[in-house]
Amino acid sequence: MNPLGCNTRNRWQVSDTTASLVRPQVAPRPVTVMAPPKQVTFDLARTAIIVIDMQNDFCHPEGWLAGIGVDITPARAPIAPLARLLPALRGADVPVVWVNWGNRKDLANIPPSLLHVYDPAGQGVGLGGTLPVQGAHVLEQGSWSAGIVDELVPAPDDIHIDKYRMSGFWDTMLDSVLRNLRVDTLLFAGVNMDQCVMATLQDASCLGYDCILLEDCAATTSPDFCARATVYNVRQCFGFVTSSDECLRAMEAAPDA
Repeated sequence: MNPLGCNTRNRWQVSDTTASLVRPQVAPRPVTVMAPPKQVTFDLARTAIIVIDMQNDFCHPEGWLAGIGVDITPARAPIAPLARLLPALRGADVPVVWVNWGNRKDLANIPPSLLHVYDPAGQGVGLGGTLPVQGAHVLEQGSWSAGIVDELVPAPDDIHIDKYRMSGFWDTMLDSVLRNLRVDTLLFAGVNMDQCVMATLQDASCLGYDCILLEDCAATTSPDFCARATVYNVRQCFGFVTSSDECLRAMEAAPDA
């Protein structure tokens, strides 16, 4: 019998004459975190982390947001906690999924309503525009602009998904990738917390995933009340809120994790 499947979580066993559709049994690896007002236990064996838009255009001093006068200091805040957390999650066999804005060069799937968000007068440096310092095109797939910041180095087995909207689920393969990984719980990190992170988390919740926002691994360049409202709404309607320190503590306390 030969394995047939792109990952160890979702495989058949086949030969010329037989096919076994029985997937491998994965032992649960429960960890428990404080996610006020509750204590929450989830299964690392059925968990992935979604890291959203930790890209040069949003987080680098020579990127797009900084170039149009946005203070990117808050957008850089998740870098340090993610740099600590991601290696630990990889060591626990938790898939790391980078969901980054990466448009087609011709912007063929970007409607005027989305272009207007970033270039309301039609004369500025919006999606696809040229950065004055780097010369790269704003959030163009494969460009420096859309690249992950240098401080966060993806591992070879990490998964990369390009998105083209606030939500990482619209017009992308994110849902099919996650279902093929056979995960139930999603940890959320990245920027902006109140925009792309929240939109993706909301859609994940509506699709039936269990959602946990890592508050110190997510941030926004919006006013502070936007972050507070996001945390409130996640707790109230869409899932739970905890921290990277809680996840690290929980993994250290669980010997089988």
